[in-house]
Amino acid sequence: MDQARIRNFSIIAHIDHGKSTLADRLLLFTGAIDERKFRNQMLDDMDLERERGITIKASAVRLDYMAKDGRAYVLNLIDTPGHVDFSYEVEKSLRACEGALLLIDVTQGVESQTIANYYLAIDNSLEILPVINKIDIANADIDEAKRQFVEILKFKTEDIQLVSAKEGLNIEELFEKIIAFIPEPDGDPEAPLKALVFDMKYDIYKGIIIYVRIFNGKVKPQTRIRFMNAGKEFDVQEAGTFAPAITQVKELTAGEVGYITCNLHDPKEVRVGDTVTELARPTAEPLAGYRQLKPLVFCGVYPVNAADYSAMREAIDKLRLSDPSFVYEHETSQSFGHGFRCGFLGLLHMEIVQERLEREYDLNLILTTPNVGYRIIKRDGSVMELENPSDLPNGSDIASTEEPVLAVSIFTPVTYMDAVMELAKRKRGTFQKSEFIGDRMKIIFDIPLSEVIVDFNDMVKSATRGYGSIDYEFKGYLPSAITRLEILINDEVCDAFSCMVHKERAYDKGLGLVTKLKELIPQQLFEVRIQAQADNRIISSARVKAAGKNVTAKCYGGDISRKRKLWEKQKEGKKKLKQIGRVEVPQEAFLAALKI
Repeated sequence: MDQARIRNFSIIAHIDHGKSTLADRLLLFTGAIDERKFRNQMLDDMDLERERGITIKASAVRLDYMAKDGRAYVLNLIDTPGHVDFSYEVEKSLRACEGALLLIDVTQGVESQTIANYYLAIDNSLEILPVINKIDIANADIDEAKRQFVEILKFKTEDIQLVSAKEGLNIEELFEKIIAFIPEPDGDPEAPLKALVFDMKYDIYKGIIIYVRIFNGKVKPQTRIRFMNAGKEFDVQEAGTFAPAITQVKELTAGEVGYITCNLHDPKEVRVGDTVTELARPTAEPLAGYRQLKPLVFCGVYPVNAADYSAMREAIDKLRLSDPSFVYEHETSQSFGHGFRCGFLGLLHMEIVQERLEREYDLNLILTTPNVGYRIIKRDGSVMELENPSDLPNGSDIASTEEPVLAVSIFTPVTYMDAVMELAKRKRGTFQKSEFIGDRMKIIFDIPLSEVIVDFNDMVKSATRGYGSIDYEFKGYLPSAITRLEILINDEVCDAFSCMVHKERAYDKGLGLVTKLKELIPQQLFEVRIQAQADNRIISSARVKAAGKNVTAKCYGGDISRKRKLWEKQKEGKKKLKQIGRVEVPQEAFLAALKI
């Protein structure tokens, strides 16, 4: 394939600005998909993506385009997610490209993730083409959107493309601009093979399908290859492209994006970011891999049925193939037996992983209360990374505790600035700086991660009537007063509800958990006592009364001593039950605990 006819590019944008709709329109325009087979969000393979209307996984597709000059071009497009929890997917995709379309919604303008993705593309040395979408909307202020692109991100007015992905306006002009603006890929087809593994997925028939971008050389079936970082060797079984369905080709050459299969079934033998080279003629240096992202949220994941543990372990191994930002290790709980301690980039990421495990692998799971990772400095000077509250050392061994802090950028119209300031302070935020960006304010706060991950984005949207947006990045650890909150059910610690909280928040969270559990735990034949404990003292308590049973219903008249005898017998029975009875906590209680 002539490299001068190849263009590799991604579509990047803030969430809901129309990336997937534009990708659909590009597919339709080039005939990559038949109109009869077309459906919205064509590149979103998962039911979960279509149901929620968001992109979770980056998707690659090859488009054949005949330009106005009569020359045929191959465009490799990678559609990316917009949510901050999936920024790792964006980063992976950009490494396989020479350019990116930076998309904005004409009614929303430049938002927080627009700027974050812009700098991500700059860091990867990409040519960035600005595109304004949804120009067919009645109240579209195109001049204002252009002004934001020029003033905030310093684009040239003549480079800005105006399109409507929904109506198909100016799509041909966009294609012509992509060919003129985005450079052709570098690389020598005759040099030793050097290819980057930028994604993977598991296929029950083919094994692991490895997505590759070829930088040098070529690869074809029967080539003996080596993964340079893993040190493993395999024979290539099949090479191909995505058009958008898997399509076999004779070979992939420098500059192309496609896939290879190697009859490889063990997920532990290959990882995203590795370099593929030919065994007979290896390249001298591997490509730079991806930075390892640090998980921000941790929770225990257990099968409801203990017999499903091995199936769950296999499912998690396969899921991690396509999601390297998801980490896990084995752990055992008193309440649930064997399971895994899993790390995620945020609560949405955690929700998506849970739903994918349950849907794609037919598992029934219990998730414990999510925690962020804390740092414990012991009196002997050693430092401990605390991911599980049950691993917290004795108070006498702890010199200090530190909690993770994020640098949070909030974009808001000036009108709502006071409401945003008040909200950030309620979340224990420390003001850093503010600046005008166009007619909006960008306010930066340092806010503890535990305060941001649950509902901060929703609160900002409410406070700004939908006009505000946030972006955040991990800043580091700061000293803080942290304690372990435990829930006791009939004097036994239920470790699934254990969590680390700031001492100021311990009472409110303990009261909330106890109140919710009182509603959700069904009545037993004995009284159930629910307590919240922090710093070795009870801070909240409630009781679920025993289910009533009238043991004297059949006693008509006679001496009162007969009834007393039955009551005493019942009392003794309930006392014994309370000692040996197990309280079954329903799944809804764990789900409710996540929302508190």
